[in-house]
Amino acid sequence: MPATLKDIAKKVGLSVTTVSRALNDYPDVNPETKERIRQVAREMDYHPHVIAQKLQKKRTDTIGFIIPTAGPRFSDPFFIELLTGIGNETAHQEFDLLVSTRAPGDQEMEAYRRIVHGNRVDGIVLTRTRHGDQRISCLIDSDFPFVAFGPCDLPYDFPYVDVDGREGMSLVTQHLVDLGHRRLAYITAPLELMFATYRLEGHREALARNGIPIDDSLILTGDLTERAGYEAAKQLLARRDPPTAIVACNDLMALGAMSAALERGMAIGEDISVTGFDDIPLAAHSHPPLTTVQQPIYEIGKRICHMLIKILKGEDLTERQVILEPRLVMRKSSGRSPLSLLQKEPYSESI
Repeated sequence: MPATLKDIAKKVGLSVTTVSRALNDYPDVNPETKERIRQVAREMDYHPHVIAQKLQKKRTDTIGFIIPTAGPRFSDPFFIELLTGIGNETAHQEFDLLVSTRAPGDQEMEAYRRIVHGNRVDGIVLTRTRHGDQRISCLIDSDFPFVAFGPCDLPYDFPYVDVDGREGMSLVTQHLVDLGHRRLAYITAPLELMFATYRLEGHREALARNGIPIDDSLILTGDLTERAGYEAAKQLLARRDPPTAIVACNDLMALGAMSAALERGMAIGEDISVTGFDDIPLAAHSHPPLTTVQQPIYEIGKRICHMLIKILKGEDLTERQVILEPRLVMRKSSGRSPLSLLQKEPYSESI
């Protein structure tokens, strides 16, 4: 039988109340007495009843995370990195993490309502914010603690961390323009997503800044998967006037676009340039390595979790809304456009 508070009290000759207060580090117990009780608890291999402790504190010490995804396979490197960052920080803070998956829509909203009213978690981490995000409205209306990966266009003040997607996509588009590209296609994520809107704006702004007309027929939408990038690139490359570069809204769609180009016998970085966004681990090891925009997904996961736990502990946040600077990572997939090849411009793999 596992040792109980009563067993420890009997061993040290003190009341159960004193033993409990000592093990919970109450200041009204003499430090020497605390240490003696703790030593006996260690010798008796005592472990507190975690559920009872949480009920007593009226807190679950648990963070919730609903991953907005659907399908039988969960293999998106973005979510895996983000989840790892959140999970490692919850463990470091001695919290638990409750994770589930729901496709955006009615079932997802029902899951949020159950979390808000079910007393299963103390707060929630939210990602891939949307225009008019109902999840955020639900959490704020219920006064339920949360921190988001990304802002929203609703008139609410809430804590979040994000990478400047507009600037990041402007950087990568400018990189391609500087190489000589003038006919650039773009594969966007669904524009209900806030980050998709910002990234497309950055792409358009870079084209306009360089006097390049925006051709809406070269902008296709994908669902952020490799398959979507592959199908979009097939359409683009089958045109009578195909683009010389494909800018994808994320790395997975960029990798799918590269597959479509390779299928047509094209050399990536020579016949066609392809870029992504995120810098997932696969990006550096694709063939050729993918030019992309880096955002520290793992570190963001840790940071938003840390912010949430500070809120739950009643501590002030030094920064409530954090926008991180993106970083362009130039690799061989952007290569040189046909124009730059004719001009013999130097190529650099420097980051």
